[in-house]
Amino acid sequence: MLKRLAQTFGAKADEIEMKDDQHRFLMLLDQLPARLTAEQAAWVLNCQPHDIPALVAAKLLKPLGNPAANSVKFFATADVLESTKDRNWLVRVTSTINQHWHQQNARKKNRLAEGLPNRHSSPVSVSMATGG
Repeated sequence: MLKRLAQTFGAKADEIEMKDDQHRFLMLLDQLPARLTAEQAAWVLNCQPHDIPALVAAKLLKPLGNPAANSVKFFATADVLESTKDRNWLVRVTSTINQHWHQQNARKKNRLAEGLPNRHSSPVSVSMATGG
């Protein structure tokens, strides 16, 4: 299973990083789990876990069931692996991630230019930065 996945991505099975206990368990099964968490889906797609919500919003990934906005999302392994074979889908994924972070960085730059706090600033650091 890991050998198959490694071959798909041109890596050696021992180069693929995952938690030791998870790795041992999956090696015993010799197959991937049926469901992937956002972190695992990101690992398969070679992106970051924080990129997954942008892919879901763009309808490039569909979580299983109808999860609440603040709940853990699971993705069908078979669907994710099948999608990775489609070059056009991969181009859309890459473009979506690039656009998402371009927009996020532009928002952050605009907030800083307007003297507004960004979401990660504390009120104390903002007042100190503005001379207050």
